Amino acid sequence: MTNRKSELETLRADLQARLSRYEAHQHREGGALEKDFEEQATQTQNDEVVDSLESETRAELTQVEHALERIENGVGDECESCGEAIDPRRLQVLPYTTVCIDCADD
Repeated sequence: MTNRKSELETLRADLQARLSRYEAHQHREGGALEKDFEEQATQTQNDEVVDSLESETRAELTQVEHALERIENGVGDECESCGEAIDPRRLQVLPYTTVCIDCADD
């Protein structure tokens, strides 16, 4: 469990760093939009991609935080739907999962 917790804490730090970079991009910390209209169009498209990446990162961070909370509460290896043990191989592949494979398929 300690290895999984450590892995989740590392993942959390990585996700938080990514969010900081995305937020810096969205706040134009690198500079304002280009004066050229075509460049502005490209930058706007990039903004949409960054928005999508930011949303995905926030969702993953929420899952990581939830998994860490469950570990702290001593139930990190139990499925939160059925209460059965989550297969260690599943936890190794998807360390922030909180449900067993059977409940994930439902």
